[in-house]
Order: sequence, then C-alpha cells, then structure tokens
Amino acid sequence: MRAADLSLLILRLTLAVVIWPHGAQKALGLFGGPGIAGTVAGMGSFAGIPPALAYVVIAIEFLGPLALVFGILTRLAALGIAIDMAVAALLIHAKNGFFMNFTGKQAGEGVEFFILIVGIGLALTIAGSGRIAILPKT
Repeated sequence: MRAADLSLLILRLTLAVVIWPHGAQKALGLFGGPGIAGTVAGMGSFAGIPPALAYVVIAIEFLGPLALVFGILTRLAALGIAIDMAVAALLIHAKNGFFMNFTGKQAGEGVEFFILIVGIGLALTIAGSGRIAILPKT
C-alpha cells in the first residue's frame, strides 16, 4: 500500500463522514433535518434556490459521500461537493465572516469549514480515488 493511496482514502472518508450527515438531514430528515420537502422549501424561501437545484444539492450531499466511501465516481462526487460548499459559503455564510460560531455571538457560521471542504473536494477531484477503491485510479 502506497502512502499516497492511503492519504486519498483518508481524504475520501473524512469528506464523506462530514458531508453525509448534512445530506441525511436534507434527504431523510435525520439529525433534526427538514427532509426533502422542507429542504426544497427552505432553500427556495431562504436563498432563492429553485427546486430543481435544491434536489441536486440533496443528491450531492447524500449520494456523493456514499460514492466517496466506495471510491466510485470520486472525481465527480468530490467536484460536486466542492461546488456545493463553495456556493453555500458565498451565498449564505460569507456575510458572517471567517470563523465558525463556537461562542454563539455571531449571526451565523463563517466560511472556515467551507474552505476546508472545498480544499479536500478539489484535491480529490484532481487526484481521484487512489488504488484503495472499488474503481481505483491506476
């Protein structure tokens, strides 16, 4: 096993573990999430996102991490997640500054989390799954 392949596996699993719960909130209503109907309605009223695009976001955040775990369509899944999170950062979170809202004193979350996710997503988009995957990059 090469170090690069192990590193790509760690990046894939890390991104999947962090993003899938957000997708499960949107798709299944788990973890206190609104489910599909609530997500589509909320994205429309809160951010002006059309329903078709809201469904794409739900699919990216719910199915993308599953693809990453198995190393299937890694580049596509990682790029979708990176774009999704970059748009969320710009449209929703940039107005709150850089930092997460750990103290509860900000209006909302800043962009630092999103920068990490976009960086991991872009690295996986460039490198692919590595050899520890169902469809390995050889």
